[in-house]
Amino acid sequence: MISSLLRSYSKSVKSSQVNQIRLWLGSLLLPVVLLFVTTGCAQQGQQTPAKSKAGTMQQQTFQNPVIDSDFPDPGIIQDGNYYYSYATNAAGKNIQVARSSDLVHWEMLSDALPALPSWAVQGGSYVWAPDVIKIGNQYVMYYTLRDSQTNVQCVSVAVSDKPEGKFKDTSTKPLICQADQGGTIDPSPFRDGDKLYLYFKNDGNSIGLTTYLWVQELSADGLSVTGKPTQLIHNDKSWEGDLVEAPNMFKHNGKYYLFFSANSYANETYAVGYALCQSPTGPCEQAAENPVLASQMKKSPFVIGPGGQTVFQLGDQTWIIYHAWNTNPDGSRGDSRCMWLDRVTWQDDKPHIQGPTTQPQPVPSVKGSQGELGR
Repeated sequence: MISSLLRSYSKSVKSSQVNQIRLWLGSLLLPVVLLFVTTGCAQQGQQTPAKSKAGTMQQQTFQNPVIDSDFPDPGIIQDGNYYYSYATNAAGKNIQVARSSDLVHWEMLSDALPALPSWAVQGGSYVWAPDVIKIGNQYVMYYTLRDSQTNVQCVSVAVSDKPEGKFKDTSTKPLICQADQGGTIDPSPFRDGDKLYLYFKNDGNSIGLTTYLWVQELSADGLSVTGKPTQLIHNDKSWEGDLVEAPNMFKHNGKYYLFFSANSYANETYAVGYALCQSPTGPCEQAAENPVLASQMKKSPFVIGPGGQTVFQLGDQTWIIYHAWNTNPDGSRGDSRCMWLDRVTWQDDKPHIQGPTTQPQPVPSVKGSQGELGR
């Protein structure tokens, strides 16, 4: 319409005047075009400052997922002003690692573990569920990979002088491998005072056996285990299906909470529960209110299969990171497990996970937080 008006008007004015009119109209349209472009760029995981009706700035918010790509079984540490999250293989990497200064915006880094030990089956598809802890001046990673001799999943250990890697595994055999019980997966370290512990799962469901969550004490440098492993819990509750996995010990108010995932990771039955333990090595009793984090299938947007969690303390706030499946436009399950972040609150020393959330929520308070996260 604007072009036709200009063509008719140009019959009675000079061409220079037409050009001036074009410039004037263009200046009016440019802000409209820019508004259209920018409002189409909002993405989940972005931090958004909220305003009240009076126009004053309120608390900033974010929306899940915070990593909107395949990033399963996330673990996390803090190093200085940065947070590092580690995840199961994807995007051609053995171990994924991402870095953030606020727990909301994440930068994907290069492969944290580019080479596997010689005893392992090569190729990243068997490399799962890494978790990292700083011991002394080095970063120690525990992770799952396949032993070429027994052809089962086992746990190994790698070290680096930087949290982002490159981690190196110089071992000649697995750190832990319960081959007669289906193998060993999902290692998770825990520090309690001057002692270190490693939690893990025997992969019994892979051969039709019961699955247990175990703990074993680590040496002072974290590179070997000492003593014998102790069984903590197993899949004896109806909501757990064929397995329990992904153990994550957390200490709150002097009490020990063993968080874990259960049931089939591939569908909406996957969920998170916890057990209250008398010490880092048990005994443990599962909570009657389990599961405490489950799929949301009642209304769109659906949340499918939350699990593979890590609970951590950030100042006076408790948070949980975990994965959940992306969903297709029709609500069906997608093919990527993205990383989500939600608050954990406490009432009568019981954890209440405020999720899975799909709406904007307040960002974590990271101001003044340095050193190690409470794990």
